[in-house]
Amino acid sequence: MFEVRNITKSYYTPRGRRYVFRDISFSIPPDRNIGLIGKNGSGKSTLMRLLGGADTPDRGKIVTNKSVSWPVGLTGGFQGSMSGKDNVKFVCRVYGAVGPRMSEVLQYVRDFSDLGKWFDEPVRSYSSGMRSRLAFGLSMAFDFDYYLIDEVMSVGDSHFKKKSNQVFAKKMKTSNIILVSHSMEDIRRLCNLVLLVENGTITMFDDVESGIAAYQA
Repeated sequence: MFEVRNITKSYYTPRGRRYVFRDISFSIPPDRNIGLIGKNGSGKSTLMRLLGGADTPDRGKIVTNKSVSWPVGLTGGFQGSMSGKDNVKFVCRVYGAVGPRMSEVLQYVRDFSDLGKWFDEPVRSYSSGMRSRLAFGLSMAFDFDYYLIDEVMSVGDSHFKKKSNQVFAKKMKTSNIILVSHSMEDIRRLCNLVLLVENGTITMFDDVESGIAAYQA
């Protein structure tokens, strides 16, 4: 579960400090697939980063005993001058996957991404689709209690999409997701709890349809 305790989060802007959340508290029950919904600029992605530990609140804290992924398929963190292989090695070291475990991850990502010889080439030479395949394969090579998803990804050709959907469906049998999406169809299909983010507040709905109705009202 997640316990959000009196968090405040703000950013500096040219017009001064902008508060996204002020003194927000709530608890998320365990083993739920969480949908974050709200209008553009409401703070959904900020909340996802806070829950995932990629960002920190100005005040307060978030407590969880669960492991949380980086955003699935994130391509912005790759070092362009390094090969796909070396980028994967770097992530392995960060997450303590060394020795035989690193070899397993490297082989998994190489095979899953279908990059072939490009796996050993600099990432800056990749197309956007190749970067996405590398990123998705890397995300799936590690086991987390929660996977962060900023919009449901559609990666690669029909063969790769089918393979990606199959492996992600397998992950969801033992893990949960935190999904940011504007697609209510995806929220209905994948989530069983909704957090509605609006006007600096966060409202939890155990009933997904009630959360969607409040968002669309």
